[in-house]
Amino acid sequence: MEFQYTTKNEPVREYKPNSKEKQSLLDEYHRMENQIIEIPIIIGGKDVKTGNTNKCVMPHNHQHTLADYHLAERKEVNKAIKNSLESWKSWSKSSLDYRTKIFRKAAELLKDKWRDKINAATMLNQSKNAFQAEIDSACELIDFFNFNAEYAEKLNSYQPLISPEGVKNYLEYRPLEGFVFAITPFNFTSIAGNLPCAPALMGNVSIWKPASSAVLPCYYLMRLLQEAGLPDGVINFLPGSGGTVGDPVLKDPNLAGVHFTGSTETFQYIWKTIGSQIEKYKTYPRIVGETGGKDFCLAHESVDIDELTAAMIRGAFEYQGQKCSAMSRAYLPNSIWNELKSKYLSELKSVKVGPPEDFSNFMNAVIDKKAFKSITHYIQFAEKSNDAEIISGGTYDDTTGYFISPTTIVTTNPNFKTLEEEIFGPVLTIYIYDPSDWYEVLKLIDNTSPYALTGCVMGKNREAIKEATDHLTHSAGNFYINDKPTGAVVGQQPFGGSRASGTNDKAGSELNLQRWTSVRTIKETFETPNDYRYPFLGKE
Repeated sequence: MEFQYTTKNEPVREYKPNSKEKQSLLDEYHRMENQIIEIPIIIGGKDVKTGNTNKCVMPHNHQHTLADYHLAERKEVNKAIKNSLESWKSWSKSSLDYRTKIFRKAAELLKDKWRDKINAATMLNQSKNAFQAEIDSACELIDFFNFNAEYAEKLNSYQPLISPEGVKNYLEYRPLEGFVFAITPFNFTSIAGNLPCAPALMGNVSIWKPASSAVLPCYYLMRLLQEAGLPDGVINFLPGSGGTVGDPVLKDPNLAGVHFTGSTETFQYIWKTIGSQIEKYKTYPRIVGETGGKDFCLAHESVDIDELTAAMIRGAFEYQGQKCSAMSRAYLPNSIWNELKSKYLSELKSVKVGPPEDFSNFMNAVIDKKAFKSITHYIQFAEKSNDAEIISGGTYDDTTGYFISPTTIVTTNPNFKTLEEEIFGPVLTIYIYDPSDWYEVLKLIDNTSPYALTGCVMGKNREAIKEATDHLTHSAGNFYINDKPTGAVVGQQPFGGSRASGTNDKAGSELNLQRWTSVRTIKETFETPNDYRYPFLGKE
């Protein structure tokens, strides 16, 4: 019998003017804005305070402190490892039904009681506008909890097709032997929640190191999970530096897996570290990672100008381009460029940049000073280049917050720096091509960047759409036709890319959950042979 899914995506609240949901969110935002909380390390369900602290701040007002969080040191890391292994003994034996009830309870809590708090924390600590926070920290994480529970049930329903007479064959879906190290990014609260929780759903224990620039919403997620009934020690929460937390964890022989989203450089370091000491581990660690992107838009000359304009602005500048899927390079035909340019620049003039509590702002601040310096370096490089022109934005100011205007670069160099390197900010680079070079542009897109995360093709010519889809098979793990290359939805578009973009294990699908289980095959024989001789040994 085919497995029947019943889970549906969480509806997105729109936060329209004068709505109750908008006022409720703003009330929570201002309440949290006017307090400074203390965030402990959490090991075995207990708060641990080292006295060595760092600050959670608002990116849009970087002098404003939201929380002081304690940093894990070597002692706490070792304590967390020991506690995780102890917790594994009971959690790994728990039933799938018990585990799914906990995460479905977490989804229910996030739908209602915790929704404003998690959304407001995301707005405050990550500088996301209300709509971006709602899509991310509420809806997508609710979907991760609910869909993953159903995916796990489906996965556990897979059994051998044949059990001959006198034999019973079945599969047992075991957790990995050891602990999983979850390293989460600043830009998506939903990803931060899913990386430790997906392995935990499958019976594993996780050590969670959140990004230092986004500890606040992660801390509240830990409290939510505790309220949902997650046993102490199943997930241990360790804010801290990558080296202090990561190095001893990666060296421990009980490391069973790494669930990672972050920079390509860091992921490659993790892979090298594990590979260089592979003989020390009790089991081969599973390595699952999603890293960078240099995501493209290819427009055919048959494209609708208004649709392309909207896709470019949303794809490149939502959440200040701080999405691994953000549109950062566009290949546009010269036959439509003049009309498109006029429409695009006109629309960009209406895009406002400022703090997220002002709901008229489409864009907010980039995450921190390091990101601000890195992004503005690329803008400065383009300003000084002879083969590039900045046609929008190019301005920035970090006096109060880390604000960068939506910047558009047009270049005549198909290998220009900002066409090849990941910027992770509100910078879109455009290359204008001659429609007669369509096939050459397809090759160019495929070969320009080491990444292969997302991409899109836009146009009304179905033959051209098919050609692009076929030629760019390995250029993007998530490929969009007549849409921006961002906005994957759990249960609809499983997310992940290959090449330098990661292991393509597709978060938001059962494919990811498969990585966190180690299957045991069991054969039970009811009519056991009592003679070693086979029929072929008989006499003539």
